[in-house]
Formats: sequence, structure tokens, C-alpha cells
Amino acid sequence: MNTKMRSNNTKKLRLYIFKSNKHIYAHLIDDEKEQVITSSSTISKDIKHQIKSFKNCANAQIVGKHIGLKIKKLGVKEIIFDRGKNLYHGQVKAIADATRNEGIIF
Repeated sequence: MNTKMRSNNTKKLRLYIFKSNKHIYAHLIDDEKEQVITSSSTISKDIKHQIKSFKNCANAQIVGKHIGLKIKKLGVKEIIFDRGKNLYHGQVKAIADATRNEGIIF
């Protein structure tokens, strides 16, 4: 993962999406401190029992909702959405929509 990629606006936290062959990962990154604040994935202990198969849009929605709840608990309302090299469609779009449904603004 390229966690050192800089965004133009370093005052907002960045939600970085990474997809492997089997799993989906979402990391909330503080670019000023260069550290991961929180993360969620299909292998997270909190949501692992909800995942029935390998990565798909339904699992991406679960990950998006989970990271949205974690971001909301931190008191963050606005973030930068970083899809990486992925197209904004399918699983990436499902994560984004589920996170937005939790009240997080991109």
C-alpha cells in the first residue's frame, strides 16, 4: 500500500481503499503525522463473522459501514476519499456509499 501518498489538502484525513485478491481494506490516514488512525477490512475481528464469502459488493458495504461508524466515533465529519488505482465502481463505490450513509462527507 502506498500510505505516503500526499493529498493536496493535508488538514483533512484521507480514507484509502485497498483491494487484494480476496479482501478489501479501508484505512483512515493522517497525512501530516503519516500514520493510520483507524482501519476496517473483511478480516477485521468486529465484522469477520458477517462476511460469508470472498470480496464482493455486499462485503464492501459492510466494510464501508464499519469504517463510517469508526470515523463518526472519532468525531470526524469530512474526509478525502482515496480510491488508489481502483476505478470508482463496484466494490469501491459500495464502500463510498456505505460510508456516506453514516454521515461522512467526502
